[in-house]
Amino acid sequence: MNVRLLGPGDEAVVARLVDEDVDFDLDGRGGGDAPADLVAYLADPAVLHWVAEADGEPVGHLHCTIVRLSYGPGRELLLYEIGVREAWRRQGVGRALMAAMTAWMDAEGVAEVWVLADNPGARDFYAAVGFVADPEQPTYMTRG
Repeated sequence: MNVRLLGPGDEAVVARLVDEDVDFDLDGRGGGDAPADLVAYLADPAVLHWVAEADGEPVGHLHCTIVRLSYGPGRELLLYEIGVREAWRRQGVGRALMAAMTAWMDAEGVAEVWVLADNPGARDFYAAVGFVADPEQPTYMTRG
């Protein structure tokens, strides 16, 4: 399995991830339309989208957005979405994607990432990779 950061030229990969989103999400969720301008999406420096591939086929992906702050550290990361194909779950794909995100954060000096975990499985996964829930807002989880 290979994990890489998508960029210009990977428009077909993003379109495929969107087209096949149902297989990357929970039962009964997923699906949608590709961004109107995939070229602009992948050229946006605030967009970070990793894909995990096995034999050239996407088996997982993780999408983050860099949030520019007017205070403190200056930037943080919003983990917007992570998805792993149902057949590839519990095989380390999610952890490999998180490791790629963490390596990027370390290289870029971004100290914190946050996510809104809206279901028990997601909360368990994020806790297992070091996120901590806010006691007053249990869906809001951070890792620093």
